[in-house]
Amino acid sequence: MGVFDSVSSVALGSALDGLALRQRAIADNVANLQTPGYRARVVEFEGALASAVRNGDGAAGATLQRSDAATREDGNNVNLDEQTLLNVETNLRYQLATQAMSGTFSSVRAAMRTS
Repeated sequence: MGVFDSVSSVALGSALDGLALRQRAIADNVANLQTPGYRARVVEFEGALASAVRNGDGAAGATLQRSDAATREDGNNVNLDEQTLLNVETNLRYQLATQAMSGTFSSVRAAMRTS
């Protein structure tokens, strides 16, 4: 098993994919804030990722669903405050995951230079 096939590398890749999908869903939600009948999109992947890591795999897919949160009179259920906070959290988690992935690549580059 190579460095890039390790459970942690695969899990980081899965996390980045899930977080990127969440960023797109948040952008869609905010763009449709005033669209009557629009139901916010929600991305879930953390549970599947934790299970995959426990099973020694690390590969997990994200699911995209419609929110079942209460709606306004116009049928829309996008809450701008919630989306803003979720966006900040998602961006921070994405940065952390990319830094972790970058650290893995830096270690490999350093090992290659000393070989």
